[in-house]
Amino acid sequence: MNKLPKKPRNESMYKAILSLRTVDECMKFFDDLCTVTELVALEQRFQVACCLNDGMIYNDILAVTGASSATISRVNRSLQYGSGGYSLVFDRAQEQQAQEQAKEPGA
Repeated sequence: MNKLPKKPRNESMYKAILSLRTVDECMKFFDDLCTVTELVALEQRFQVACCLNDGMIYNDILAVTGASSATISRVNRSLQYGSGGYSLVFDRAQEQQAQEQAKEPGA
């Protein structure tokens, strides 16, 4: 167990992210904030989370994402025992999709 005090989170960064209004703005911010390698890793982890959320098995996720089994396992642990951030995002995306479908003509 790590006995060092936990470093406080930089709340201002998260507030800055919340101020972004479009996907393009978000991409520009993260392009400036992260290295290419960091972005690839973040995007891959999110893709793995989406695949796990859709019920895909490890071998198929590996084939689709190129993620290692260790990364898939780590993301799966976060989905199962994490802070609930993935679930929150997935639920909101589902709500948004339902709202968009309700707005379509003939729906």
